[in-house]
Amino acid sequence: MPGAEYARLVLRRLSKRYGYGIHTQLRHRNMTHLFVAVLLSPQSTDVQTNKTTQMLFRRFHTFKDYAHADPATLRRYLRGMNYYKTKARHLRKSARMIVERFHGRVPKTLDEMMELPGVGRKVANVVLNEGYGINEGIAVDTHAGRVARRLGFSRSRDPYKTEMALLRTYPKRDWGRISNTLIELGRDTCKARNRECGRCVLKDICPSSYVKPNKS
Repeated sequence: MPGAEYARLVLRRLSKRYGYGIHTQLRHRNMTHLFVAVLLSPQSTDVQTNKTTQMLFRRFHTFKDYAHADPATLRRYLRGMNYYKTKARHLRKSARMIVERFHGRVPKTLDEMMELPGVGRKVANVVLNEGYGINEGIAVDTHAGRVARRLGFSRSRDPYKTEMALLRTYPKRDWGRISNTLIELGRDTCKARNRECGRCVLKDICPSSYVKPNKS
């Protein structure tokens, strides 16, 4: 496991490169928008999710709207997404639970969030951090997981195990920021294919970098 000094240096450099107040790229104007966008985002790019929600938000405005939506109509709006039938079903059921059990408001704890259909740890962590500023965990998507492995924070491809490793590495105040900065690095230079170590801000300290430090 990398030391605390290395972990702080990684976060400091990534924050300087990508910003200290970095947020999700999913477009939203309120908590309803945020929850719906994040719920629909797994297995889809942010670009595709934003394209879908742009049309969806014009038709549906509240959780009651989603809870009482015609299933076929909702599926039609989500048709361009992967697993759109499953996502439509989860969206209706989650909206109904939010209306009936949580009085129309997205719950504020990880345990309650994960009771909602279709909500796993990643979705719950993103919604809590972005919507309420609450850090109960670290959102680990494919980008964050890949970068965490390359940086030596985790050896596992299991998002949960990677999250636990990051939780042990960083203090709670940094949980939201480390997730977003790892994701940005994964999108920018540390890609699944054709990684661009030469222009990465961590090229001289990353154990997976193909750029060799200049010792002269």
